[in-house]
Amino acid sequence: MLKDIIAKDLTVIFCGINPGLKSAEDGHHFSGRSNRFWKVMHQSGFTPYQIDAENDRDILDFRLGLTTAVARATSRADELSKDEFDSSLEFFKTKITEFQPKYIVFLGKAAYQAFSKKKQISWGPQPEDFCGSIVWVLPNTSGLNRGFSLDDLVEYYRGFYAETQK
Repeated sequence: MLKDIIAKDLTVIFCGINPGLKSAEDGHHFSGRSNRFWKVMHQSGFTPYQIDAENDRDILDFRLGLTTAVARATSRADELSKDEFDSSLEFFKTKITEFQPKYIVFLGKAAYQAFSKKKQISWGPQPEDFCGSIVWVLPNTSGLNRGFSLDDLVEYYRGFYAETQK
């Protein structure tokens, strides 16, 4: 099982769709060999060095946290059902309300679409908050997300990082 890395009053909580099998097995966020999250976090300015997945708790040092929308691990996020998102929503809302990050960032559109019940989601800031947190949607860093190169991901995340510095 993959545990949240979370604390009160963080600047950002990054929300993955659900754990990958490797992350669930070893208990570290974004530990899959092809996942680009830690590289993107460093290259976009969020961390002064590239955190290794086994040191994922270090992210708290930068007022950042990690969670997932759905707890069940899968090899692919598209294996999750609508019912799994629906049954996760209340627990997720309770968590965000309790911890009150300034921003909640959904990695990929799937979880935010399921939670907001919106059919169309754009990348970037969203017009409404989520339990008092400002919402952004950024491309997923999974290696399965071939639609975004490393440079594309860094550009999106760097734009969000600049927003957090205002």
